[in-house]
Amino acid sequence: MAAGLLVHEVADLCLGKPPLKSLSVSATIADALATLKTSDDNYISVWICDHSNKNSFIAKNGDCICIGKICMVDIICYLCKEENISSPSLALNSSVSALLSKAPSGLVRHVEPSSSIVEVIDLILQGAQNLVVPIKSRIIGTSKRKLLQKSSSTIHNGREFCWLTQEDVIRFLLNSIGLFSPIPALSIQSLGIISPEFLSIKYHSRASSAIGAISESLANQTSLAVVDDDGSLIGEISPSILACHDETVAAAITTLSAGDLMAYIDCGGPPEDIIRVVIARLKERNLQGMLEEFMIDDSSNIPFNSSSDDEEFPSPTSTLSRSRRYIRSSSYIRKSEAIVCHPGSSLIAVMIQAIARRVNYVWVIEEDGSVVGIVTFSNILQVFREHLDSMV
Repeated sequence: MAAGLLVHEVADLCLGKPPLKSLSVSATIADALATLKTSDDNYISVWICDHSNKNSFIAKNGDCICIGKICMVDIICYLCKEENISSPSLALNSSVSALLSKAPSGLVRHVEPSSSIVEVIDLILQGAQNLVVPIKSRIIGTSKRKLLQKSSSTIHNGREFCWLTQEDVIRFLLNSIGLFSPIPALSIQSLGIISPEFLSIKYHSRASSAIGAISESLANQTSLAVVDDDGSLIGEISPSILACHDETVAAAITTLSAGDLMAYIDCGGPPEDIIRVVIARLKERNLQGMLEEFMIDDSSNIPFNSSSDDEEFPSPTSTLSRSRRYIRSSSYIRKSEAIVCHPGSSLIAVMIQAIARRVNYVWVIEEDGSVVGIVTFSNILQVFREHLDSMV
């Protein structure tokens, strides 16, 4: 029965999805920033389009091909690079291709609507993070002029496209989870899907030391664990949360510790004392360009001793006790509070947790809070794929 379910076509998962917004690979990072700020989607696609020169690379998918996707996190990490922090305005004038140059190949793949769900799962397990799928055009009968006017944002090769994500596939499987019994009730430990390899940073370490890890977690659709000296999980620096902020977070990453960055991006906006620390440290490092470009309120003249040569940053909340500093509020879910489970948690429970919080992973911890590993949607899809193989 499960095998019959998965012969459904990709088109079944794309019903009602909005057309994705796009940019040309020749656009600047400033163009990408402006588009992200006016878009309802946290991601925009980047395309190569050549309607005059039919080279072999583009011809595989017609005149246009999607070569990647970018979000605010890509821009933030780019602005945090040592060569860009002194002049962010100059960095924003760079080509958007600079954000894609080091992206692993195959993260974005074109898929036909008639492809099967099994084919989609296989592509994801091969490393694809997002699939670009044509959707039925809602502009049939539209004049050629209107089509051309719209083509710069959503139309390519005369068609509109949408993203198909790992979350879409997991939701599809969850809706028919009973067909896979008894697998959903088994523990993630017994299924062997807890990955012991994960990205982490200590609470007091420089946030800037984790720029590479943030980029990697974005590419892998996971997150960066923030741990204490004993290896207990305190929270996380999540690319999905960073993507909801603007480019000014680059100033916070450049100047704050990992723990204070969590507070900066948490619910309710950054605390005033942390903003003051950001300003003070930007001044110390002569990063006037960041103050001006990001229009950070420079009304504070507080003195602050430089710590640029230290491995760890002193925190503006360093006078707080450990219990208060790491407290988890019961009245609301903090953005930086990690979603966790235990080795004995069932597969279906972990799936529901991740879907409810719109993340592609769940941290696995012991009773004492120490991190065991991480379970990702890719790990989960591997279980279902192996189950299908066993039915053949």
